[in-house]
Amino acid sequence: MPTTSRAAIHTSGPDLDIAEVEVRDPGPGQVLVRLGASGVCGSDRHVLDGDWDLPSPTVMGHEGAGTVVEVGPGVDDLAIGDHVIMSWFYPCLHCTACQAGRTWVCTGSGADRCLLPDGTTAMEKDGSPVYPYLAVGSMSEYTVVARQAAVKIPAEVPFDVAALIGCSIATGFGAVVNDAEVEAGRSALVIGSGGVGLSIIMSLALTGANPIIAADITDEALELARSFGATHTVRSGPDLAEAVAGITGTGVDYAFEAIGRPQTIEQMPACLTPGGTAVIVGLPPQDQPVAIDALALAEEGKRILGSNYGGTVPGRDFPLLANLYLAGRLPVDRLITDRIRLDQVNEAFSAMRAGAKGRSVIIH
Repeated sequence: MPTTSRAAIHTSGPDLDIAEVEVRDPGPGQVLVRLGASGVCGSDRHVLDGDWDLPSPTVMGHEGAGTVVEVGPGVDDLAIGDHVIMSWFYPCLHCTACQAGRTWVCTGSGADRCLLPDGTTAMEKDGSPVYPYLAVGSMSEYTVVARQAAVKIPAEVPFDVAALIGCSIATGFGAVVNDAEVEAGRSALVIGSGGVGLSIIMSLALTGANPIIAADITDEALELARSFGATHTVRSGPDLAEAVAGITGTGVDYAFEAIGRPQTIEQMPACLTPGGTAVIVGLPPQDQPVAIDALALAEEGKRILGSNYGGTVPGRDFPLLANLYLAGRLPVDRLITDRIRLDQVNEAFSAMRAGAKGRSVIIH
């Protein structure tokens, strides 16, 4: 029987409506999850602010963790009561990229269209389809996801921590470890000290990078960055490259942009030492290209690397990150500044737009 669920729904404009939706039973290869927590992420804000186009109405939220309450036919490796983190980009497992083990660039997923693998949505309101954001819709008390989007984790991991592992932590950690493959002793710059930026800083500290330079525009953000492992802090601005060179002498081996602003993405190559790598982690609005000096890039042997979901393989990386948290090596819980109710979500997005640092997490 369908399950009634309170959810945060986007139709138009910057605010969400809290209303009830009907969530159907899981079909073949699908899982019904009772959400324990949902992150409030900048990627959700991009949708609310009109930067990205999605099917509508949309149940927002893509950082989610909860408890399996029902499994569909063919799901024999998850059981009722299992704790799971949900991946916002489920792989199809059949395309060329998936067969090569590069599931983060799967070409057969319906996640970006907010659809399950069978091309349907499991949610409706007043008899009409409602689309869970990235086929997760974690700002709902219940959701149905593809089996490959639900990854079992130890029950000892709190749901608020687990929710962040599903996106911002996996993205930041993966950008450092999977994509850039940063080695101990290498220098790094992180532009932006929001949730993903702090995750990058934590992960750089874990790998032994040094120095780790954080760039942001407020004292609050820079102090927070130091508390997560930054060894140096600088103010973002037009003289960023000079400030970085003042610390390292020639620039950094790796620069990570964690905001998604074309202006700061354009600054990264000038911050690199010859042979260095710029990693684009933050996602800019659609149709906003950036200007790069290609001649300087080639002459100095520098690289620009796009990082999609940090090259995350959820079945491999989510349990790894959960265990690093349990071992005290990855202080994910310290990222959480506010634990809120579902009906406080609009205030959380307003605070994000005003520059609030750390992360708000909805507790269902």
